[in-house]
Amino acid sequence: FLQFVFHTYTTGFTLLNGNGTAKAEEYSVQQKQVFYSLGAISYAACIGALPLVFMNRYTLKTPLTQLVVKKLLPAPLLGLMSAFTVAVVRSPEFENGIEVMDRNGKVVGLSKKAGEKAVKETALSRGVLFGTTFFLPSVLMYFVERAKVAKTPHALASVRMLMITSVLAGMLPVSLSMFPQCGEIKRADLEPEILSSTEETELFYNRGI
Repeated sequence: FLQFVFHTYTTGFTLLNGNGTAKAEEYSVQQKQVFYSLGAISYAACIGALPLVFMNRYTLKTPLTQLVVKKLLPAPLLGLMSAFTVAVVRSPEFENGIEVMDRNGKVVGLSKKAGEKAVKETALSRGVLFGTTFFLPSVLMYFVERAKVAKTPHALASVRMLMITSVLAGMLPVSLSMFPQCGEIKRADLEPEILSSTEETELFYNRGI
């Protein structure tokens, strides 16, 4: 259930903060994004819960298995699924293209290659954000539990929440600064129809967050 809630929130955030190209505001595209979003949420939530279900189903409850499945595996999987939902929800951007502009802000055309680059960058930054946010506290909590610093379940939960909040606060600016909000793409990497529309060597696009 928590996986479903998390991916519903992040998918909604992705829908609201994608590239604002006018073509992506068409009803048919919006409808497609909603269907993609529902599919991405369901798939990501199922994949995220799969290791725990698999462990319980086949009674794989050795200490090593529990460490891997409950402590180490969920965080990278969450990061991977976060990147996956970004790619799926914003797929119309590289299917239809996004606006690219010159240095003066004049729109030169729609580029699928710029859309692909924008989505890849956002997916990578999102994966790093959530993967690190949940992986690092899991590793630290393993040592906290071994050292018996927090002796009650309530204390352990408080320490875990504090660690997650601290890492998230630290990783958020790192994630946002991995790629500039106003992305750059070389003219030579764009479609032929855009090449013929400008002599600028570099063009710009809104990456989204």
